Amino acid sequence: MHATNATLYGKGIFTTLAIYDREPFLWGKHWRRLTDNAAKIGIDLSEYSEETTGKALDEIIEKDNVTNGRARVTFFDESPSSIWLSDTNCKTNLRIITGDPRLLPPNFRLTVSPYPLNSRSPLAGVKSCNYLENLISFQNAKTGGFDEAVRLNERGEIASACMANVFWLRENRLYTPSLKTGCLAGTTREFVLEKLECSEVETGIEELEKADTIFLTSAGIGIVAINDFDGTILERPDHPLVRLV
Repeated sequence: MHATNATLYGKGIFTTLAIYDREPFLWGKHWRRLTDNAAKIGIDLSEYSEETTGKALDEIIEKDNVTNGRARVTFFDESPSSIWLSDTNCKTNLRIITGDPRLLPPNFRLTVSPYPLNSRSPLAGVKSCNYLENLISFQNAKTGGFDEAVRLNERGEIASACMANVFWLRENRLYTPSLKTGCLAGTTREFVLEKLECSEVETGIEELEKADTIFLTSAGIGIVAINDFDGTILERPDHPLVRLV
């Protein structure tokens, strides 16, 4: 058995899509991010295209009989590791899995993670299979009785949640961290920015502490208004943001 880059080092990229009425939501945006991420960490997607991968995704949705749910599209670098073997011929494998919609609590509680995000990391903004930092941050929040956590970068700027992007309202103005913070360029985030006026900012946690409303966005959870931010009960206004998906 070859010691591959995927098995040894988690070298791979993935994206999670929402499925609505048997259709993958925002597939074009997901494919563009996959190809961008692949280029950043050196994964060869030359044998794949948006059309052929999309067709494979449609076939899995049909086979698994998914009406409303999620799909994860993952590309693994299965070439042998050059550290262990001299043969480094590139081979990339595709795996697609589906699942039910993520269950959300009736009262969504958010805290601040003690683990900073490194905006200077070569993996900043890349949705790679090396996702352990995000998972540890997420599990730490769950252990503390929260449903998610905001991660700050090494400069103390709001970057993202562990598994989602962050938006907030203050005095009827919508804000979200800019990509300069190291946050992921989420497909739902991009969709929101195309539809609504929003300021992309680099700012500290005090801005969230002053927010009237906080939202999390991702393909897995859609758009969620936060009920409780570290013990502060937040408003849940009927804002156009919550009606986008």
